[in-house]
Order: sequence, then C-alpha cells, then structure tokens
Amino acid sequence: MSAAMHVGPREAAAETLALTLWGEAAERPVRAIEALAALVMNRERVGVPHWGNGVVGVCRAPFQFPCWNRNHPRHARLRDIPVGDAALAICRRIAARALAGALPDPTGGATHFHDALALPGWALGRPAAAEIGRLCFYRAEDLT
Repeated sequence: MSAAMHVGPREAAAETLALTLWGEAAERPVRAIEALAALVMNRERVGVPHWGNGVVGVCRAPFQFPCWNRNHPRHARLRDIPVGDAALAICRRIAARALAGALPDPTGGATHFHDALALPGWALGRPAAAEIGRLCFYRAEDLT
C-alpha cells in the first residue's frame, strides 16, 4: 500500500491549504502567501456555511478560490506542479504554520480578497483592511 492511502485529515488539510496557496499566490511574496493562509484560517474560524467546513472545505468551496474551479486556467496548473517546486515547499511550510496556529494574521481578520489589479463589484466603495503582495484583503464586517 502506498503512503498516500494513509493520509489523515490533518495531512489532507495541510496539503489542500498548501495547494490553494500555491494555486492562488505562488508567484507573490511570502508575506502575501501568509496573508492568504490567514484568510483561509479566518474563514474556517468564522464558519459561514457557503465557505465550507474545515480547512479542506473552505479551500474547495465552489467559486471561492479559482484554482479549484475546473474551468479556470489555475486549476490546470495544480496538476502540473514540477517536482521539487520551491514555491510549493514554501506554501507547505506556511500551511503547516497556519494549521498549528503559529502564523500571525497580517490581514486583521480578513475573510475576502482579490488581486489588486482587479476590482470586483463586491469591493466597490469598501475599505480594504490590508494590501499585501498585490492582494487586497477585506473583513466581512466592512462589506456590509
């Protein structure tokens, strides 16, 4: 039997979070990847049903992180990560820290984000809590 058949929930959460970070922010500075990990943990903590349950559910919830949408170009990239990819190694370390509760939250509790080069309708007129590595972060209470 392969080791992959014995992956527990904690390992699955760590790998799913790492892949989400890689798919959404691998080319960004480490601080942006950390901020995105904090956002996932904030969503998991807040527990809004359409965000999914647990870290895996939050990462894989429909229409939340484009890298998991089968029709998005980022999804294809997840299947072709080069062996030994340095960015994935960084994402795995950040995911482990986030899951261990050892990652500070530079977003101030953000639960929403977008690329700084885009402005989705939901963000119009709303103050960003932080902009880190060309990602804009928003707290849920600032969106109402």
